[in-house]
Amino acid sequence: MEKKTLITVLGPTASGKTAFAAQLAYTLDGEIVSADSRQIYRRMDIGTGKDLSEYTVEGSSIPYHLIDIREPGEKYTLFDYQHDFHKIYCDILSRNKTPILCGGTGLYIESVLKGYNLPDVPANPRLRSALEQKSLEELTDILQSYRPLHNTTDTDSKKRAIRAIEIEEYKSKQESSATTFPPVESIILGLDIDRELRRKKITARLHARLQEGMIEEVRSILDSGVSPEDLIYYGLEYKFVTLHVTGKLSYGEMFRQLEIAIHQFAKRQMTWFRGMERRGFVIHWIDASLTSEQKLQLAGKLAVDNG
Repeated sequence: MEKKTLITVLGPTASGKTAFAAQLAYTLDGEIVSADSRQIYRRMDIGTGKDLSEYTVEGSSIPYHLIDIREPGEKYTLFDYQHDFHKIYCDILSRNKTPILCGGTGLYIESVLKGYNLPDVPANPRLRSALEQKSLEELTDILQSYRPLHNTTDTDSKKRAIRAIEIEEYKSKQESSATTFPPVESIILGLDIDRELRRKKITARLHARLQEGMIEEVRSILDSGVSPEDLIYYGLEYKFVTLHVTGKLSYGEMFRQLEIAIHQFAKRQMTWFRGMERRGFVIHWIDASLTSEQKLQLAGKLAVDNG
């Protein structure tokens, strides 16, 4: 596997992306660039599954980027991500290291590989006011009516759906222009995990995260001044645990609803990745249940065959 070739590691939640990418980086003298829309936030550690301990391989610390770069509640757009990715990507290449893009946010991955033309979209108070009266289901229908590609994996709150519509509405009224960032060539490795195994891992991981202090993490973030609405915006763990902490859901209701939501999220992630394949991306799928050594051997062979 030659240096200076971007390697992308993707897959649904609970497929073992981080550990595999870290081992790959160790083997290739590489550095990891996160493609996770929630791991950019500090103090949101357990709920986002940062698993920072996995960035240590054989006693060596693997450099990682675009994790812990914003405070909870701060605005961070896809345009911001593209800008930050290219800055880091060029820096990694300048040091003759292997850049490894790793994550499960399909829109982040596709935006940098394809080179989306994305404007920095300003807030539209009038549109937001009009949309506030609509239900999440109505907002989702509106979002589906826009032709431009948008990420449907993270529209499980009204605030997030409204922002997505705001972006699409802005883009629909702009004249087309040259791509802001160029496409990036990449070998794409996908971790393919059996659906039933994925479900078991998701449930076991949810139990573990709750035992590790996920509820206390959410309570601490709320106590620091972040509003419940802002935390619910991040969806999944932060949505349902916040609803529990604020008395809207019992522990049992929170667990059941969150478990279902994570399963649905994983399914939407796979739908996105299959869509990438239909849009021309070649994803080399590797069985997630293989040993680390077997995965690395397959990754090396795929790189040679496609290098």
